[in-house]
Amino acid sequence: MPWLNRKANEPARKGTPADLLVVGLGNPGTEFEGTRHNVGADMVALLAARHGERLTKSKERALVGELRIGAHRVVAAFPTTYMNASGESVRALCRRHGIDEGVQLVVVHDELDLPVGRLKLKQGGGLAGHNGLRSITQHLGTTDYVRLRIGIGRPPASQAGRDFVLRRPGKAERLELDDALGRCVDAVEQLLTDGVDATMAVVNRRPVGD
Repeated sequence: MPWLNRKANEPARKGTPADLLVVGLGNPGTEFEGTRHNVGADMVALLAARHGERLTKSKERALVGELRIGAHRVVAAFPTTYMNASGESVRALCRRHGIDEGVQLVVVHDELDLPVGRLKLKQGGGLAGHNGLRSITQHLGTTDYVRLRIGIGRPPASQAGRDFVLRRPGKAERLELDDALGRCVDAVEQLLTDGVDATMAVVNRRPVGD
């Protein structure tokens, strides 16, 4: 049985299915560019750029790039629905690109519970209070997809979490996050060749002395 069942009013998919759909979460608009909450969006833009493509508008309410990585067809996407409604776009993208297994969908997002620049890869699990994940899970009807979390750290006691994630990091923190974005792209490339378990063993390894 397919992982994502088609609703009665949804058209059948056309075209060649993708091997992997990589979705970076964030909010659209220049006021949100470069903020901590948009690191997922930054990552898919970097993924597309590394492979000579850029993200363009699609009818699935997303910016999308279709990439060739070796022998694999990969779709990189940034939903433009705002974070809280990401699932609307992700479901449409899954249907459009023939994603019918949880291992074929990778959702990249910011994570308050990880130190700045730390990455964590896993399939399934809880939502950790993340509104983007909540929306995706609601629209797909499953938690069985891959999450690539990018640590942004916790806000100071004097700052609300919402204000923290919607602000741009300072110069030193930005450098750490940019390094993490590059490692995220590496992880996606490894997923294609080695699978989830082997990639998890590399991505989730804690740095020496950390």
